[in-house]
Amino acid sequence: MIRVEAGMSTSRFCEKFDMPERTWRRWQARAREDRQPKGPWPQPARSAVREHVVAHATAHPAWGHRKIWALVRHDGVRTSEATVLRTLRDEGLLLPAHYQRERKQLAQRRKAAFATEPTGPNQVWQLDFSEFETTAGGTWRIAACRDYWS
Repeated sequence: MIRVEAGMSTSRFCEKFDMPERTWRRWQARAREDRQPKGPWPQPARSAVREHVVAHATAHPAWGHRKIWALVRHDGVRTSEATVLRTLRDEGLLLPAHYQRERKQLAQRRKAAFATEPTGPNQVWQLDFSEFETTAGGTWRIAACRDYWS
């Protein structure tokens, strides 16, 4: 359409865009026949492992494609990491790219709560208070404390 409106010949148009004229002719022939330029290709590798990959990915939604690939290989199914990644992408089971960034930001906020960052065990303690009523009408207060280290 652009070529015709500009009044260009086919050879000049192809030369301008550094495209072989044979490619242009092939594209035009496909367009006239209403064929797709490229078809959906068969995916035998993905279909062979799809059920294993989906089973592991739904059981462990926070895991990435490499760990799922290792589990699928442990099940005895030979496949590549890329096939597992593409299968997860096809099924919509991949985590967003910023997922790990969000986890790191949450960890930074947790560490920022400490005046001095803990460097070993027994430096951060958590206290829990519980109240229990007795049958005689009294109450017991119990304080439980445990060591918490990030």
